[in-house]
Amino acid sequence: GAARRGAARLSPALLCPQSLSTGMAVAGVLVLARSVRMTAKFTSALDIPVEFVQKNVKLRGKLHRITEKGLEVEHIPISIPFITSIQRKWQSKGLLLVRLAGVELAPSGMAWLQRELKPKQMMWFQLLGREDLALECLVLVNKGRLLSVCLNEEILRQGLGRTARIEGLHHDSHLYWKLHKRLLRAELKALKKNKGIWKEESYSERIRDRISNNRFVQRLKQFVSWLRSS
Repeated sequence: GAARRGAARLSPALLCPQSLSTGMAVAGVLVLARSVRMTAKFTSALDIPVEFVQKNVKLRGKLHRITEKGLEVEHIPISIPFITSIQRKWQSKGLLLVRLAGVELAPSGMAWLQRELKPKQMMWFQLLGREDLALECLVLVNKGRLLSVCLNEEILRQGLGRTARIEGLHHDSHLYWKLHKRLLRAELKALKKNKGIWKEESYSERIRDRISNNRFVQRLKQFVSWLRSS
């Protein structure tokens, strides 16, 4: 009796080899679809899946140009021999517009980027948000084999920009405030050392104070106020 019940329990799998092969085929298609998605080359911000942005996926790319709107980067996808060779035949060309999230770049910051970044330099950019055709990202570049630098923080640390709202992230999210604190700490270092724009502002403030405290300027102000009253 036990043997018959055991045979009865095993019989559906033994009698339906097609269902097993179909299941394996479906699983194979899902794996292939996922691989195709992960190895796809994105040539526009709109090509990037919404969940990639929501999960803050980190992508790799090659720098082409530095513009006032942001960095123009060629996406370099993960390479899987068979799938990548097929995809190259129908992949379109285009560059992604990557902006330094949470940073308001000063003109001196633009000049610094053009000096520091090399053409065709490889970089990683972590997706934080997407605004129209631009990607708001944390951008990392390698400085040696084991050292990488976050450009967002380095710009602020050098006093070449100011912290700004991180577009694309919810203002009350844990990630927003975690990153915002990092950027504020970098900006504070430049402020304490009077570096970059903070040095220029402190110098101009000293000049204004000297002018306002000058005796001739004070007498001139008194004379102008006397003319107005009379």
